Amino acid sequence: MSSTQPSAHVVFAFPGRWLTGSSLVLGPVLLLSGVLLRARFPFFFPDQLAAYDGHPALMRASYSCFAAGTVALWPAVSALAVRIGATRPTLAAFGGGLTLVGLFARTFHAGVDQLAFRLVDTQGRRPATAAVADSYQAFHIFQYASFAVMLGWVVLAAGAWRSGVLGPARCLALALMALLPLGVLKGTTPLSIAGTSGLCVALVPLGLTVLFGGPRPTRRSVARFGIAALVVMVLGFVSSLG
Repeated sequence: MSSTQPSAHVVFAFPGRWLTGSSLVLGPVLLLSGVLLRARFPFFFPDQLAAYDGHPALMRASYSCFAAGTVALWPAVSALAVRIGATRPTLAAFGGGLTLVGLFARTFHAGVDQLAFRLVDTQGRRPATAAVADSYQAFHIFQYASFAVMLGWVVLAAGAWRSGVLGPARCLALALMALLPLGVLKGTTPLSIAGTSGLCVALVPLGLTVLFGGPRPTRRSVARFGIAALVVMVLGFVSSLG
């Protein structure tokens, strides 16, 4: 056998312990932070644009946290679906698939949010509000995924309960994510806080267990991780230059 071939006893399951654990902790916390940062402003898009016009740094931080949390959740959802699939493969497939599609839809909404805020910067709040109002019902492919944004979490929670991956209380907390409002330029409601808080209750303890429940990393693996993280940071900075 060639020396480049992996040993037969080595098993790797993507996304792996560190990415999974970090996702389970950071994703929910980022979503909750984004929701809380804009909690004092009214819900609908004209008020959100007015809030950005008056408090751009705060609103930018809020929407950035929410968008980052949405993207950061995909390893957590994938790993949770794998655990559920050990005994409930159908629920795992539908729950994981629908939830991931819902995350993609929310990421699309975040892009529209960013454009709307840029319109405020470049054209002013009133023209930006008019532009959003005129295009609010415009066609986009992700409008067909709205049901997945809500239903995915419910199916995933049902799978976690039926498989025993999470206890009943944490499954209920996970299902609360179905209450989180969806769409463009949505503010915070009590349902938003309930949904994202429930996600923290459901996933953060599992993330800590994943991170600290395995063997301690070796010095070599820590060094490799540090180098990889540095490379990613440099590439991210270069990407930000356009």
